[in-house]
Amino acid sequence: MVKMLIDVDTGVDDSIALLYALNHPEVEIVGITTGCGNVDAVQAAENTVRIIELSNTKKEIPVVVGANQPLNGTWEGPVAWIHGENGVGNVLLEKGKFSYRTDIKAEDFLYEMLQKYPQELTIVTLGRLTNIAMMVQKYPESTKLVKNLVMMGGTVNAPGNVSPVAEANIAGDPEACDQVFLTGMDITVVGLDVTLKTRLRKKHVEQMETYCSERCKPAVQYMKKALEYYMNGSRVQNYTPDNCPLHDPLAMVAAVVPSIVKIQKRKARVECSGTYCRGMIVTDLREKPIEAEYISFALEVDAERAINELMSVFWRE
Repeated sequence: MVKMLIDVDTGVDDSIALLYALNHPEVEIVGITTGCGNVDAVQAAENTVRIIELSNTKKEIPVVVGANQPLNGTWEGPVAWIHGENGVGNVLLEKGKFSYRTDIKAEDFLYEMLQKYPQELTIVTLGRLTNIAMMVQKYPESTKLVKNLVMMGGTVNAPGNVSPVAEANIAGDPEACDQVFLTGMDITVVGLDVTLKTRLRKKHVEQMETYCSERCKPAVQYMKKALEYYMNGSRVQNYTPDNCPLHDPLAMVAAVVPSIVKIQKRKARVECSGTYCRGMIVTDLREKPIEAEYISFALEVDAERAINELMSVFWRE
């Protein structure tokens, strides 16, 4: 059983990652925090509670609104051309019995959960690392309570997607990522090196629709509609007509089934300034590397296995 704390900026790919985790028999989600990125933090929370409702889960999972701006600077606004105006491909999801919380700060909630489950929780981040960095700043001892952290973001060898060298989640708050990298936590980075190699195609969506269980039909129908919008955005960004890279879902799958990716440990920092390199992950392969902590980077992936693992939770029992 993988016990998780999840941090999201719930857009289309976040929602698919959440549906995978919510439907996985070996995953227990103890809480979710939201931040700005694909959408603002409140919209991300609204999307998240509606995705939880869509999953037909019996358990009430706390969802807490987090940071709506990076540590330094301001949020640049939603990514509507990829995720839609509402973040979930303009699909209208029903509002149900679940609601999100604004009575507690995300960093306080994260710390409370870590105190409740010391060394038991895998933190999975699918957006910027602002909430995690704010927790570390306020509660430095929190890092000793984390079992491990799996994050979607960054790139080592692949090109960036918001600059030649930077990926969106890191570029959106490089200071936060750099601070988290320095904590000494067990961190695995699932970035563009592997997500761009893992493509969800229209045929995969059709297979899910054909073979999905009765219980998962609403979720699969949602994914089909949302992915139509998302794949169109991917076509513009990545020149792919009938598929999209699995960014957030692959990170979630790797958190549950780590052997799906092959990692290399490297000392790393994040470039926090510069006209062209802000948000770049800098890894040092020298014999005497920079002052930094070792980070595990996913550089290879069994893409077919990852897609099959993702789809399997929606298939007929």
